[in-house]
Amino acid sequence: MSEPTHAAPEERLRLFEAADFPAYRAWYADAELDAHLGPMDEDWLTFVLADKDGRQFSYLAQEKLVAVIGVAPDPDLDAWVVTDIAVDPALRGLGWAGRALTSLMRHEALGARPRRLAYVMSDNPGARRFFTAQGWRCITETKADDMALFEAPRP
Repeated sequence: MSEPTHAAPEERLRLFEAADFPAYRAWYADAELDAHLGPMDEDWLTFVLADKDGRQFSYLAQEKLVAVIGVAPDPDLDAWVVTDIAVDPALRGLGWAGRALTSLMRHEALGARPRRLAYVMSDNPGARRFFTAQGWRCITETKADDMALFEAPRP
């Protein structure tokens, strides 16, 4: 009888890689995703791969890209700010964004700053519902830039 093999984890978070870009860019054919996070182009990829402050992560399920989530530091607020969350449009509504966000919030790369924040545009009610459902609370509504600031619960 042979020894059991250890399969790779079914779901995992890792830094975004250039090899992820073709699949990710294809998601932007979806009008809703493109309206909120687009346009997606080579300039974005160049920036993400060179960025030394922020981080872009890929969330994989059985080694298939299912979500991409980004964060950037805000030293003034001593926080990491979620800059974007995108889910493969074919998988929308299945809980992938929440799983990716939970995994990100536990990631060691975010340990140096105690707060987790997200700015949400007023024309994105789905994002507002998402963060509220994740237990984040709206701490500021700003009229000047038409955004709301959400804060994650402290662990």
